[in-house]
Amino acid sequence: MIGKTTAKKWLAVGLAGFAIAAIVVLSVYTTDMNRIAERLASGSDLIATRHGQIEFADWGDGPPILVVHGAGGGYDQGRLLPMRFGRDGYRWISVSRFGYLRSALPEDGSTMAQAEAFADLMDVLDIDRVAVLAMSGGVPPALQFARLFPERTSALVLLSAAPYTPMTVEDQDLAIPAWVYQALFSSDFIFWAVVRLLPSQLDTFFDVSADARAGMDKQDQAFVSGLVDTFLPVTARVSGLRNEGAAIDPRTGYDLAAITTPTLVVHAQDDGINPFGIGVHTAENIAGAELMALPDGGHLLLGHADDVRDRVSEFLKTHAPPASAESPMSQ
Repeated sequence: MIGKTTAKKWLAVGLAGFAIAAIVVLSVYTTDMNRIAERLASGSDLIATRHGQIEFADWGDGPPILVVHGAGGGYDQGRLLPMRFGRDGYRWISVSRFGYLRSALPEDGSTMAQAEAFADLMDVLDIDRVAVLAMSGGVPPALQFARLFPERTSALVLLSAAPYTPMTVEDQDLAIPAWVYQALFSSDFIFWAVVRLLPSQLDTFFDVSADARAGMDKQDQAFVSGLVDTFLPVTARVSGLRNEGAAIDPRTGYDLAAITTPTLVVHAQDDGINPFGIGVHTAENIAGAELMALPDGGHLLLGHADDVRDRVSEFLKTHAPPASAESPMSQ
């Protein structure tokens, strides 16, 4: 039998080891989060709009394309989308929507107000017309922008559209219960620890199936990894995430029949977050809209990057506005 003295020694060793491990993890966490904060602060600019401060990044030369990110993102997520689904030769303007990163969350956080803020951003950048590339939760405010400002919208590219009125949250097909999302977004450390130590556990969260994971090429892997990283710090994005319900606020309407902008809708039939029917509804109710229906690929359109990029590029080549003068704020 182990004596009491020996047991105490082993307990002390164990506690010391735990303390050292905790210090190391905390040090790595702090360093990592400081690096992320510095990257985010140096990669964007701020402007004042009628709905408060808006953050954006502006890069590239050519016809201007406004990029509108999905739920949980920010301008940094918006930077990933052109890398994934676009090509060089355009001026990309990625905006942080209300409540994300350094963008304000005004009292009126509606998708109509978001569209008005986009228009204010275009005014500051001295851009008359833009094409819009939006994904998931970015689709509803993009639809409002095209409806409210048809003369300023040359084209819409809508990827994996999120539900909007008259649809409800029940029209989503969240891969995991809502309380799990809430838990993950309750703490920077919790989300960071999962990302750094157990990244595969987030596959369900991002609608990455086992088959998709097994078949991912390097560009798929880079996109998923980059997308996961754009959720940090989660505490700088949680206000925006809570405002996503603005898209399905019954007081907000979406008159799709009034949208005359050339529109391309891309949606996977097995999307596990925003069901395929949302994309079909959008394409069927906007006059002349094109629907690119993918047989698989999930919410992130995995395995189809080249095909989607080719279709998006051809669409933008036809419908993007002329190039505008470069903004002095360009990154």
